[in-house]
Amino acid sequence: MVSECSEDVRLRLKKIEGQIRGLQRMIEQGKDCSEVIHQLRAASKALDKVGFIILTHRIRECAERGEVEGSGTDRLIEESMKLFLSLS
Repeated sequence: MVSECSEDVRLRLKKIEGQIRGLQRMIEQGKDCSEVIHQLRAASKALDKVGFIILTHRIRECAERGEVEGSGTDRLIEESMKLFLSLS
């Protein structure tokens, strides 16, 4: 993975880690269920976005390296579609 992608992903994961810790505190403090669910959805969406960023960079790297010539293109598309669908 490209280093700038790695840094972006690392920073996003640190933010998500903070969100999860906040969720733990909310539960320990007995916060309202709807507040907890709202924050849980936000953390989940942020984690999904990290997955999409990683997938996007993987596709870009393969294309830039020329790893997608001929039948490799079909394989990359199929693999990418499976990964994309697993994230959605």
